[in-house]
Amino acid sequence: MNASEAMDRATADVVVIGLGALGVSALWRLAERGVDVLGIDQFAVPHAHGATHGKTRLFRTICLEHDALGAWAQLSHRLFDALSAETGKRILDITGGVMIGDPDSGAIRGTRAAARRLGLEVERFDRDQIAARWPAHSDLAPGDVGLFDPAAGAAFPEAYVEAALARARSLGARAIGGVRVTGIRPEGEGLRIDLAFGSLRARQVVLATGVWLQEFAPGLPLDPVRTSMTWFAPAPGFALAQFPVFIREISPTLTLWGHGGIGGGEIKVGLGDVGVPRARLDPAHIDRGIETRDLRALEQAVARYLPGMGPRPSRVDPCVINRTPDNQFIIGRLPALGGRLIAAGGDNGHAFKHAPAIGEVVAAITTDTSPPLETDFIDPGRFARVLA
Repeated sequence: MNASEAMDRATADVVVIGLGALGVSALWRLAERGVDVLGIDQFAVPHAHGATHGKTRLFRTICLEHDALGAWAQLSHRLFDALSAETGKRILDITGGVMIGDPDSGAIRGTRAAARRLGLEVERFDRDQIAARWPAHSDLAPGDVGLFDPAAGAAFPEAYVEAALARARSLGARAIGGVRVTGIRPEGEGLRIDLAFGSLRARQVVLATGVWLQEFAPGLPLDPVRTSMTWFAPAPGFALAQFPVFIREISPTLTLWGHGGIGGGEIKVGLGDVGVPRARLDPAHIDRGIETRDLRALEQAVARYLPGMGPRPSRVDPCVINRTPDNQFIIGRLPALGGRLIAAGGDNGHAFKHAPAIGEVVAAITTDTSPPLETDFIDPGRFARVLA
């Protein structure tokens, strides 16, 4: 559907603004409920301007970021599989994965807490066992341990966006790209969404606008930053079977993550973003260039801890993410405009694996039904002082 056709039907029960992973998830899950829903994005969809691109994302079931997220990942896994069956798209490969760090590190403590919450026993490896099973990891500290998540793997973001969009459209959802929203205001018992040309009307609006979320919800405590996705040339010992999905916390400010080459392809390794100082970006003027200094810390870490790879990336792709003070998402109704705005953001660089579950929670909230998952820890109300 093009923009002029959409303007001919300029009303919807729900308008989803932003069609990255979280937006298309909301579009899909609302369409599954029979809601009249329209999705719009300022760019053509899919695109590489936000946080949903880059060929792969890590998928983990035992989620170290919060012990409640394991149930979110399990629901996402089921929905990924259902969408693959419905569309024929390859979206998720489960290969297993390992979390490495000091026993008191956030990665290990978080993984243990998440496993306990799920009632799972995790296989534990000491330093020598890590070195024997995954010899690509070098310079392990004497006390390092590894915790294995058998349900970890690699997910494919572009394929997911295409599949979720196709499924939503097959269920009657409308979606258009190249449409920029300039404002949202009350009109009657609903909302008017002003565009660079024309306007739309809706009963409710889902804001899945990534680093542009503060433009529509200025009270949210968001820290939009730029990060880089980096790939390295294939190397012996770094195929996915030998070098599976991993997160390795070396210090509170240095984490490596990634996975081996898939089907003879490039190795993906990057630096963690949580707890790392980064310059705040202006979403209206995003610098998408890459300079040598941007990669220096990564190259030094790879040379020391993954020396068999070769330290110089073969490819670099800029990415933008939103961080929050507690590193958790912001999913739920906002107090502005009579509670007709639903936020779906605050990705913190780890939202993609949860995108289908986030879409399901957003659909439940939007239709005033009970979400199927625990939501207190991601509700915007935890920032009530700044939203007041």
